[in-house]
Amino acid sequence: MTELDDAAQLVGVPDEFQRLWTPHRMAYIKAGPQPLRDTCPFCAAPAGADADGLIVHRGVTSYVLLNLFPYNSGHLLICPYRHIATYDQASPEEVAEIGELTQTAMRVLRAVSRCDGFNIGMNQGQVAGAGVEEHLHQHIVPRWTSDANFFPIIAKTKALPQLLGEVREAVASAWPA
Repeated sequence: MTELDDAAQLVGVPDEFQRLWTPHRMAYIKAGPQPLRDTCPFCAAPAGADADGLIVHRGVTSYVLLNLFPYNSGHLLICPYRHIATYDQASPEEVAEIGELTQTAMRVLRAVSRCDGFNIGMNQGQVAGAGVEEHLHQHIVPRWTSDANFFPIIAKTKALPQLLGEVREAVASAWPA
């Protein structure tokens, strides 16, 4: 028996290590940062299939999708279809629908994930922390009493217990018709 055979026998054997499986991140690692610079992801998402764009609901002026780089499982974004950069450029209809979608998202996330609270906000402009500063988007981050741990502080790592596709399916299925 070789060392390789010995190692193969260890696959799946429990040990003291915890693993953070994030297979959905491989697409972004392989693509690198250039695609986000070439195409606005919030303009591109609604042009494709909902599952491909992680869209959970399409409204009249705005839509809801999962964040590709979530702070927590179920981290949603609400975006107007129009390519505008700041909230003051939104029409009254867009403002109203963003508000309505925010309320519905909170209800759905409470039902699906049993979260204890939310962080809701918009980072407008690069100086304010916007990753995609050219297209307005609002974050809805579900929070749980026990969701804070040492990973983000010590290791700059977030532990996300569900794959994005699973979360998208659960939220989209629970969204009211």
